[in-house]
Amino acid sequence: MDSIRVLFFGTTDFSASVLSTLVAEGWNVVAVVSQPDRPVGRKHILQAPPVKQFALEHGITVLQPDKLSSQVQEVCSYKPDLIVSCAYGQYIPSSIFSYPHLGSLNIHPSALPKYRGGAPIQRAVMNGDRRTEVCLMEVAKKMDSGAVYARIPYEIDPDITSGELFEALKTPAKQLITKYLPLYVKGELQGEAQNEADVVYAPNIAREEELVLFSKEDGDQLYNHLRGLLEAPMGYGILNGKRVKFARVRKEQTESKELPGTILGFEQHAMRIAMNRGVLLVYELQMEGKSRMSADAFYNGAGRQLIGSRFE
Repeated sequence: MDSIRVLFFGTTDFSASVLSTLVAEGWNVVAVVSQPDRPVGRKHILQAPPVKQFALEHGITVLQPDKLSSQVQEVCSYKPDLIVSCAYGQYIPSSIFSYPHLGSLNIHPSALPKYRGGAPIQRAVMNGDRRTEVCLMEVAKKMDSGAVYARIPYEIDPDITSGELFEALKTPAKQLITKYLPLYVKGELQGEAQNEADVVYAPNIAREEELVLFSKEDGDQLYNHLRGLLEAPMGYGILNGKRVKFARVRKEQTESKELPGTILGFEQHAMRIAMNRGVLLVYELQMEGKSRMSADAFYNGAGRQLIGSRFE
């Protein structure tokens, strides 16, 4: 493995865990391609992506092209025998992914061909799925359409958030590297073509999708909607014309006679909100223009005066 020149493409914390596994398993990662540093937080402090941070800590060269297609020659100058990508965030041109003689592989966290695209984990949670997979697949011209060489299934807990699922799926993603990547290099894996008739797309979360509407969504749908947006970007509701972000929630099957969206009160460290079929328990929230706070802190401030008020 140390004789095979691997070029890694990735950006996020999830992809950094894959890169760390490649390094730990003795693969010769000759360089990393990651997204450019981005401003983060209210002060817009420039921050390096997790993959870059890991690579620099381990003495691996990092490339961060704004547009990958403009730096094909530089990328290919590292003469990779194999490309491995995971959550990179840009389309990899065929002039790059067709270069390595051992091919180019991607690790994708969904049960392909379901959830091709940039938000497969969020979409699985938002849709209330109870099962997903992490796949080792070939990189192809069409997004996430390549043959699948290995799949590792994962059962989704009905209360898990997308952030928690990201963390949980790091384990099967690592297993794809430790168990299946050596078999692929030896030519012992057979790629399985995806059925185009079963394709479901998972586009990145749009800003308008962050709004939840108690008046229109039933209890399960609203709860899944919120779970899929945690821990970021966080879904929000509108209360008295202002946004309230929901930072930690659970669902209770108890039925309420109040209209959906009505704040029923505060019990056991949670704000209780009526839903269509069920009650939403909000343990942490963030009022517009305020810091994130517990439901207890909210009750001791403005919350107690808002009992009986209604989210849209």
